[in-house]
Amino acid sequence: MPDLTEGVARFRRDVYPAKADLFAYLAAHHAPSTLFVGCSDARVVPELITGSEPGELLVVRTAGNLVPAYTPGTDGVAASIEYAVAVLGVSDIVVCGHSSCGAMTALAERRDLTAAPAVAGWLRHADAARAVSGGAEDGAAASSVDALVRHNVLAQLANLATHPAVARALAAGTVTLHGWVFDIATGGVDVLAPAAPAHAA
Repeated sequence: MPDLTEGVARFRRDVYPAKADLFAYLAAHHAPSTLFVGCSDARVVPELITGSEPGELLVVRTAGNLVPAYTPGTDGVAASIEYAVAVLGVSDIVVCGHSSCGAMTALAERRDLTAAPAVAGWLRHADAARAVSGGAEDGAAASSVDALVRHNVLAQLANLATHPAVARALAAGTVTLHGWVFDIATGGVDVLAPAAPAHAA
């Protein structure tokens, strides 16, 4: 906590004054152009990767950058997606996976998650990606994890398209889906071409 407290102090002292006009504007305006669905991994920072200013991205972060397929009922991820598309009218949605993803590594290497049942249950939303990639045995090569990361991004784009607000926007041509994979070691971003009905990034 001391580091966070000092960070807030530095923000107030060094960062906020230079952006005071922007924050004054944002206090009454919220119109992000992009919904960014990323992993909750602390090494993946959407605003830093994209060079975005406050107010430009609506960010949803989940373990493994997973987007459950739409089902009726209360769901925080679904609510954020619906709000971004139906209320804020974002024009783009990015699903961003990344190298060395712990969630995808656990799946690719078939790790025992009995001590983390909530994690194990959540990762079932990556079953389609795992089925395509075939998984791997313990000690799998990094390439197996990398393949699963990529298949997972495409699977989550497909899941996104099942959400009614997204499906309507896709049909109307008012939103475009993009698949990215961020490499932590190099800072590179690979763009993946999603399957229909999504459009290439």
